[in-house]
Amino acid sequence: MFEAFVCLVQRDLTIAARRQSDVLTALLFFIIVISLFPLGVGTERQVLTKLGPGVIWVAALLSSMLALEHLFVNDHADGTLEQILLTPQPLLILVLAKITAHWLLTGLPLVLIVPIVGLQYGLPAQALGIAVISIAIGSPVLSLVGAIGAALTLGLRGGGVLLSLLVLPLYIPILIYGAGAISAGFFGMDAASPYLTLLGAFLLLALVLAPLATAAALRISME
Repeated sequence: MFEAFVCLVQRDLTIAARRQSDVLTALLFFIIVISLFPLGVGTERQVLTKLGPGVIWVAALLSSMLALEHLFVNDHADGTLEQILLTPQPLLILVLAKITAHWLLTGLPLVLIVPIVGLQYGLPAQALGIAVISIAIGSPVLSLVGAIGAALTLGLRGGGVLLSLLVLPLYIPILIYGAGAISAGFFGMDAASPYLTLLGAFLLLALVLAPLATAAALRISME
């Protein structure tokens, strides 16, 4: 099972390397949203510092949703998904591998670039550190939950819009606690730890339930 997991992750990463535009779109969208926002609200430090945590998380959420539609579509179009469903390995493990590859391509770059783009909002070093931690914990939840919606809308006409309607309400708690963690980071790690703990609880819950739900949704969609 471990070999199948690693093989599928490597396959998705290799395909993504050949389609760099799909990977860069989400990252560039994140950078553009965060960079343009100060131009619209002004350059006052107090205003930007107050709005920064929310803007960072809204941009991360939207950029994650931007890449969800392609999570299973290409494999469905070329017949790979049918072969995955027929393999003797547990579908749960293979689904988790695809979600892992999706996070490595869309979530991990956000974690790495947050300290740089966060400087535009005048966030102190403590808050920037909390921002990195919160995105690192919360972005896998976005991928896990979004995979359920991507599987349910697979093959449907206008699936992108329906996917957004399905997953956006489920993303709201992550958005609230993620932005809250950064805001509380102004007062130190002790103030932010409750928010980070809740994000960690969401991550554990999603790791247990989301692959199961995604696997079931894929079987339904393929039928």
